[in-house]
Amino acid sequence: MAPSPPAQSQFIASTGNRSSSNAPLIENVESDQIVVPDKKSWRNLFAYMGPGFLVSIAYIDPGNFETDLQSGAQYKYELLWIILVASVAALIIQSLAANLGVVTGKHLAEHCRIEYPKVPNFILWVLAEIAIVACDIPEVIGTAFALNMLFKVPVWCGVLLTGLSTLILLALQQYGVRKLEFLIAFLVFTIAACFFAELGYAKPNTSEVLHGLFIPQLKGDGATGLAISLLGAMVMPHNLFLHSALVLSRKIPRSVNGIKEACRFYMIESGFALLVAFLINVSVISVSGAVCNSSNLNQDDQQNCENLDLNKASFLLKNVLGSWSSKLFAIALLASGQSSTITGTYAGQYVMQGFLDLRLKPWIRNFLTRCLAIIPSLIVALIGGSAGAGKLIIIASMILSFELPFALVPLLKFTSSKTKMGTYANSTVISATTWLIGSLIMGINIYYLATGFIKLLLHSHLKVVGAVFCGILGFSGMLIYLAAIAYLVFRKNKEATHLLALTLTESGQNGNELGGGSVYNPPREDIVSMQLPQRRAMVDVE
Repeated sequence: MAPSPPAQSQFIASTGNRSSSNAPLIENVESDQIVVPDKKSWRNLFAYMGPGFLVSIAYIDPGNFETDLQSGAQYKYELLWIILVASVAALIIQSLAANLGVVTGKHLAEHCRIEYPKVPNFILWVLAEIAIVACDIPEVIGTAFALNMLFKVPVWCGVLLTGLSTLILLALQQYGVRKLEFLIAFLVFTIAACFFAELGYAKPNTSEVLHGLFIPQLKGDGATGLAISLLGAMVMPHNLFLHSALVLSRKIPRSVNGIKEACRFYMIESGFALLVAFLINVSVISVSGAVCNSSNLNQDDQQNCENLDLNKASFLLKNVLGSWSSKLFAIALLASGQSSTITGTYAGQYVMQGFLDLRLKPWIRNFLTRCLAIIPSLIVALIGGSAGAGKLIIIASMILSFELPFALVPLLKFTSSKTKMGTYANSTVISATTWLIGSLIMGINIYYLATGFIKLLLHSHLKVVGAVFCGILGFSGMLIYLAAIAYLVFRKNKEATHLLALTLTESGQNGNELGGGSVYNPPREDIVSMQLPQRRAMVDVE
């Protein structure tokens, strides 16, 4: 008689005949997977802690600081509601990204490669890479500003030095990425504590802050542009690819209850991490709004508020830190930029592996991305100086907002599909909520594009023929943008991710639970043994 199967349930993800390499996605980070105990306990939450906080670093990067400072200086507390809406949307969307990885054993980029034909898949990969470069631009400029404040290095020289600084930071990971991330988080939270303390000095009007948080308003095109920048800085496309891959670093019990527990704990962890990021962003806007709209500002501070950027923002902390304000702000800004760069490198690795089944060493991957980000940053820093570099951060954040549908729509389609998620597919309420969020983001983007382009044509000094030609080109581009989104929205999912849960029923008999039917395929070894990067050489898991 054959021995009875073990009591532990197994959940198998398979994609048919597609082959994959057993090599790790990226190298040189952690030594082992974190194994979650196969028992129900709230203590399991600590085993799931990590991915959400790593992802949340992107919500307090230099791009967020820049957009927060400008929105507070220009519109006081009127755009706080954007931070609230974006944070809630980010929690829901990031939870869906985590669920996709947990349930299917594949991250978002891999699903795109499986689902879409070669040409759309390649275009989605290009757009994802552009989003990563756009995300890296604020990190480059933020680091350059930090070097300028610390060592009086010209901004354009600081831009060039950012490539070297990040490569050094990546090299330091051999001493343990967790220690490095803890140091970076400590420095970032130090500046957050300073802004919280500054709130006590600035004394923003509580009723005005609450009004800005819960009463939506957009007064003028400038506010609309900043709102799009805030959305782009909060809900980043590359974070969806990153989060769906980071959850694969845990070996979770592959049973029905194990999957549900993992999804629940990842959502709790993400919620806590995003709450911290939300409070930091609200405090930055509130301090900027209260200080720059104060009636007793001196002339120098008034000029700083009129063209507020990261290079001038340290004066906001003078009440707390005195003469040390610029130094400590620069150190935290440097830490924020470098930590965000590390997460961008990870996201780039997963995107390249998922879409193209191609892997690069982290320093090569970082070097390529950083070179693409340095070129526009250097040009703008040379021509426009500090003010021009600050405006480039806003433009980069807007690009992220326009790019978001090309990561968000596939995620919503995949997580709502029973052929891919089985019984773990989104409920009707979650589907309706997420599609509403996605529609609002796309609607704001399209509205801003259309109105901004029309005003540009009306106020341009082009002749009639030139204006008509530019109008045809511009609106053709918008139609292509809409058509691409419509393709993703209305295209039916054709490739099924076969989900097979082998469980023991209460009567002791084997039972099968499958979203659409039973499929008996062997497990994918590269998913079963998938690990985050290691400090020492890896061996194949047999």
